[in-house]
Amino acid sequence: MKLHTLFFYLFLLVLCITIPVSVYAEGVAVDTLHTDSAKVKQLDEVSITAKNALKVSSTPLQELSQYRLKELNSLQVSDAVKHFSGVVVKDYGGIGGLKTVSVRSLGAAHTAVAIDGIAMGNAQNGQIDIGKFSLDNVGVISLANGQNDDIFQPARQVSAASVLNIKTVFPKFSSGIVTGKVAVKGGSFGLINPSANIAVKLHEKLALTCSGEYLFANGRYPYILEYGNAGDSTSKELRQNTDVENIRAEMALYGRDSVQNGNFKAYFFQSKRGLPGATIFYNTANFSSQRITDRDFFAQGHFERQLIPQVTIQLNAKYQYSFTHYLDPVYLGSLGKEENFYHQQEGYLNAGVLYNVLHCLSFSFNTDGIISALNADLQDFAKPVRYQWLTSVSGKYVNSWLVASATALFTLVDEKVQSGNASKGYFRVNPFVSATFKPFNKINLRFRVFYKNIFRLPTFNDLYYGRVGNINLKPESTNQYNIGVTYQAYLADFLPKVMLSCDVYHNSVKDKIVAYPTKNIYTWTMLNYGKVSINGLDFSGEVAVKPHSKVMILLGASYTYNRALNVTDPNSSDYKHQIPYTPRISGSGRASLQTPWVDISYSLVWSGHRYAVNQNYAENRVEGFFDHSISASHDFIIKRHLLGINLECLNITNKNYAVVRYFPMPGRSWRATVYWKF
Repeated sequence: MKLHTLFFYLFLLVLCITIPVSVYAEGVAVDTLHTDSAKVKQLDEVSITAKNALKVSSTPLQELSQYRLKELNSLQVSDAVKHFSGVVVKDYGGIGGLKTVSVRSLGAAHTAVAIDGIAMGNAQNGQIDIGKFSLDNVGVISLANGQNDDIFQPARQVSAASVLNIKTVFPKFSSGIVTGKVAVKGGSFGLINPSANIAVKLHEKLALTCSGEYLFANGRYPYILEYGNAGDSTSKELRQNTDVENIRAEMALYGRDSVQNGNFKAYFFQSKRGLPGATIFYNTANFSSQRITDRDFFAQGHFERQLIPQVTIQLNAKYQYSFTHYLDPVYLGSLGKEENFYHQQEGYLNAGVLYNVLHCLSFSFNTDGIISALNADLQDFAKPVRYQWLTSVSGKYVNSWLVASATALFTLVDEKVQSGNASKGYFRVNPFVSATFKPFNKINLRFRVFYKNIFRLPTFNDLYYGRVGNINLKPESTNQYNIGVTYQAYLADFLPKVMLSCDVYHNSVKDKIVAYPTKNIYTWTMLNYGKVSINGLDFSGEVAVKPHSKVMILLGASYTYNRALNVTDPNSSDYKHQIPYTPRISGSGRASLQTPWVDISYSLVWSGHRYAVNQNYAENRVEGFFDHSISASHDFIIKRHLLGINLECLNITNKNYAVVRYFPMPGRSWRATVYWKF
């Protein structure tokens, strides 16, 4: 069977699984359609109940709800993720710039990015550009280190060192059969961003949502170019080739009743953007003219059913297609330009069963099949196809003072190519254990610990890219250790919420995949050469203060200390130096004042200095920064509908800084949003 035929059948299976389930689900209550259909009916979490339910997790789990996201002056998912502790977002500047997330210095390829519980794939380079994801219809963003306590999650999520899950807004109907939101954002650097989100109640058991948005920005923001080690002289410049034009369209269908639920989602995204080059001293007129066009499409479905009170099954399926067109019109080659086309396809299937043996004990079994393929117009390109079979077996025990879970992940990988030799297949088993316990009955103080051994596969670029790829690469392995403490409480009406958490961790990476010179400095290849030792501390806290019945003050902060050292070769000049683009200290803060008249929010992201390359010398240092933003908003109720206005000022101190060396970030800018909910 040809590969494209197999992908077509997988896509049909998505439709067959999800649409009939949604159509024939019976007795759904209208008000239950807003609940997260990615959640399964499983062993209940034990939590302390006062005025608010408090979440219990045996691994570090951070969440930002739709209401918190509104306070963070964020346009894209990448803006919000910067407020999680332990996270470094590598940002090349501007709205259209590439943005990848690394958690606890393990690298972007170790972080899985999931949409409504089903992971995205990128076998070409292993990194998901989270700058592509808008916050327009996002309900919750969560980040789990290791993995979360849901033992019924697909095996693919278990196979990652951390999981960033983006949950879209689910429909809720207070009255009528149609609800939705239309909005338009505008701001500095030519930003215009209209969007619409509509939900329709098709039947008592069926709801349909459609959303879309258009985003354009010319991206031409001013910056200061400093010359000399201490900025002896400066010049005012204008960033070039930073325009972006995005289109996003989504459709989702939800069905639910007391014993089963299903959903189907189709997603399309297109982006046309410039790739700004590094700033060049004394020659800023020769800016980059490289262009990149991306088109992404996926269709995914989820179905779960409770067969008997003790047994629940689930099925997940996904088809994903990605197209990339890269153009450098002034490349100095025989053709006078460089132009490449890349096509990725992926088919994914998951089946799982959850068995609640007792009220306090449950087991799950999940098995996933993944087929990934890459094609390109490069000469003698390998055209690789990867086959993965992942199986996880998990158990979980819960009582009033203890939550403990364990997982064994079995991975089988095989690859085929149409040109040249393929990487050899292999089989691996990886364990995970976690526990959290509460030593005092009346105080919600919990201690937690987890250990996870996991790996990340070499990407197709690592294995097959030109003369640099190495088909003998082994997976990059990691060991994760974590000890932490959490405290959550409702102390009084004046202090309705206090949440504190602190985690100390150690990660070790071996067989790290690095580019390394072979015969001479002009001939490089990929090798399992690197070793990294990572020690760190993550702290986060949130406090709610209610001085008046109509006034609420929310305060939040995060802090990370991260010592990530290269321990590859004791004889090298960079032995025990901090790895590139990993600040030793970083953090974030937020504060909001909610009143009947106006809501005011403040957010801060800060970072200590980093180094652009392996050697931690002064000439390689990238200075730290503080980025402050503030916003004011108010909602007007007009005949049961809501008109909202939000005004933002970003980087209010007009700080001139760079996250990646020679790629300056925007200075002070303004943004305004007007939206109508009905």
